[in-house]
Amino acid sequence: MTRGTRLLVTAVACCAALLLGACGGGGGDPATSTGPSGEPVAGGEGRILTLSDPRTLDPAVLGNSYASGALLGNALYGTLMTNDAADRVRYSMAESFTTADNGRTFTLKLRPNLVFSDGTALDAEAVKFNWDRTKDPAVGSAHRSEAATIASSEVVDDVTLKVTLVTPVPRYALSVLASSMNWIASPAALRKGQQAFDAKPIGAGPFTLESWTRQADIRLVRNPRYWDAPRPYLDRLTLRTALDGNQRYNTLLTGGADVAIDSSWINLDKAAKAGLPTNIMQLNGGVFAALNMRRAPFDDIRARQAVAAALDPEALNLAAYNGTARLADTLFTDASPFYSEKPLRRTDKATAQRLLDELAADGKPLSFTFTSSSSSENRALAENIQAQLSAFNNVKVQIRTIELAEFVQLRRTLDFDAVITSALFQDPEPRLSTVFAGGSAANMPGIDDPALNEALQTGRTATSEEERRAAYDTVQERLTALTPLFFIARGALGAISSRNVGGLAQYGLGSLLPEKLWIQR
Repeated sequence: MTRGTRLLVTAVACCAALLLGACGGGGGDPATSTGPSGEPVAGGEGRILTLSDPRTLDPAVLGNSYASGALLGNALYGTLMTNDAADRVRYSMAESFTTADNGRTFTLKLRPNLVFSDGTALDAEAVKFNWDRTKDPAVGSAHRSEAATIASSEVVDDVTLKVTLVTPVPRYALSVLASSMNWIASPAALRKGQQAFDAKPIGAGPFTLESWTRQADIRLVRNPRYWDAPRPYLDRLTLRTALDGNQRYNTLLTGGADVAIDSSWINLDKAAKAGLPTNIMQLNGGVFAALNMRRAPFDDIRARQAVAAALDPEALNLAAYNGTARLADTLFTDASPFYSEKPLRRTDKATAQRLLDELAADGKPLSFTFTSSSSSENRALAENIQAQLSAFNNVKVQIRTIELAEFVQLRRTLDFDAVITSALFQDPEPRLSTVFAGGSAANMPGIDDPALNEALQTGRTATSEEERRAAYDTVQERLTALTPLFFIARGALGAISSRNVGGLAQYGLGSLLPEKLWIQR
């Protein structure tokens, strides 16, 4: 399959090697259609639609991905580093993050004379403080697993921090830039407590907080102390949440917003056909349903296998995405060096019914609650799964809908039977270990398989592509055999703008960079 055919939004112009694309690391290719030509124009306000409301502005708690607080975190705190079209680390507030021993230790060098928005120094001690907080269980960070990879850290001087990892991770920079570790806030401000910090967050990003009206909007103004002048180009940002996909697209189309962060294949398809500027990432992995192996009913492998075999992926695609999504029947895309053409599951309705009958005969007829976020796509997925399973005997499904912000708590309570979540990645590390390693706080299915754990560790620490390929073959085999989940579709990590907006750029896991946005007047 060629790059062009892999892109469902065919009207969008393809780049040869795009942000979080397949060069060396393996992921699908994003696509971009450009906005206005010429040099960026300074001034103006950017009105941006987001996919979730934050519950706090604490950088450790904000999620650094398209569906959570990525844009807001980048705006308030800036970035230590990002990655480019070839998956190479690019530095911003950091000058370097290097290892001389294949990932056992790293040395972080900051740019000199960095300051927070209140004029105080952003130094190595501030980075250490933030990274230590992120791995503290009491803080409740969604990125605790990434931070906990650090065994110890030492401030060498004002701009130098040396960290020692629990195990060698040669590509650990990707853990930093794709997580909230990429954001550094003022330790003095954080020590005042959540309420005081949410009222006046102090970071070193391109914008500062003017006001936050919960469940309404977040207003940001240009930070005159931002290190990368003349950026940001915009004077102001206004962020509003728009959960409904139709509402997001229509608001943008009718001039009610300048940019929409969007995860809807349907909207991205419509935007491309309309010629709107669009930036899209297509990665390995995708949206999946995690089946909680820690408790009944999915502690029984037959229950997991029955559900996976019963569902028709094309029906799910039609119900949730109008058939526009790229399905995820393999762990890696065909652009990845770790791609295997063996599918993770196959639809087999006869096998599904046989397994459901076996469970019922054992006094365990399958009954479970499916937890979904309130987004229109996820609701449609949950409802279609419920509808498809209703055609079988000896199975009953209920749906529970929660807000996106509640997923952070769900990771802590693990109070669910099945839940729609995602594992999106270019290089399989650090994400695969975070999602599937036994004992990981982000391991939603609760799988803890010795062979899988060993393969994940080998893939994480090996330096040769051959070793890693063999390890990830084993990962795919164990996921297929144990069925802790079923993948539904590749993730659509996108941003759409009006035709007069330039500078749409993402890094990591759909993390939009607000300092690059500009509006042609």
